[in-house]
Amino acid sequence: MNKIPAIFCWSGGKDSAYALHKIMQEDLYDVRYLLSTINGQNNRLSMHGVAEALIQAQADSIGIPLLKVYVYEANNEEYEKQMHAALQNAKSQGIHTVIYGDIFLEDLRQYREEKMALVNMQCIFPLWKMNTTLLVHHFIDVGFKSYTCCINDGYLNDTHVGTLIDKNFVQQLPTNVDACGENGEYHSYCFDGPIFKAPISVQVAQKIYMPIQTTTVDCPIATKENSTKGFWYAELLLK
Repeated sequence: MNKIPAIFCWSGGKDSAYALHKIMQEDLYDVRYLLSTINGQNNRLSMHGVAEALIQAQADSIGIPLLKVYVYEANNEEYEKQMHAALQNAKSQGIHTVIYGDIFLEDLRQYREEKMALVNMQCIFPLWKMNTTLLVHHFIDVGFKSYTCCINDGYLNDTHVGTLIDKNFVQQLPTNVDACGENGEYHSYCFDGPIFKAPISVQVAQKIYMPIQTTTVDCPIATKENSTKGFWYAELLLK
């Protein structure tokens, strides 16, 4: 059976890594590209704040080309314009499927499906509605390793950033924090696991706090359930 050509929207985090692992195991899709949105002002992943070089290192180790969408003005209009151009290019290569690592955020899924419908492309969500506690434990059990790279201070504090995501980390999360951080409580950078040909050698250099007013990357904003004032970032460097 011929595999279905696809693009995988790549955040570099544990959910992306596990979703790609699941897709590879199912062997139904031919993932031609990993697609990441890069802030062109600081050459960092728009949401997680991870340096572009670290995302490239993941793609190199996985063995799938990285398609970078650069955004300079940090607004949704420019993001959608640049993404539209990237997807039209993908369609010209016979790719009509986009894969995401989202788990249960209905509004985010609806947004993605609406935007992909505009370019006549299909969305696939391999982790959809999975139990996030079971998911993160299985992620750890199969050998994936990730550091937290960004945390929302409405839920967590600086002790949780730059930390290895292991079973102790998951067990000690506050009860109002989703095990996978699906509500934006934390983001991660995956550096080892079954999808990689070799581990990515990284180190946590420092922790940086950025109040919402001065943050230059796209992050979840404060909600009724928390009192977000800013975000803690771990500066990850290639060794």
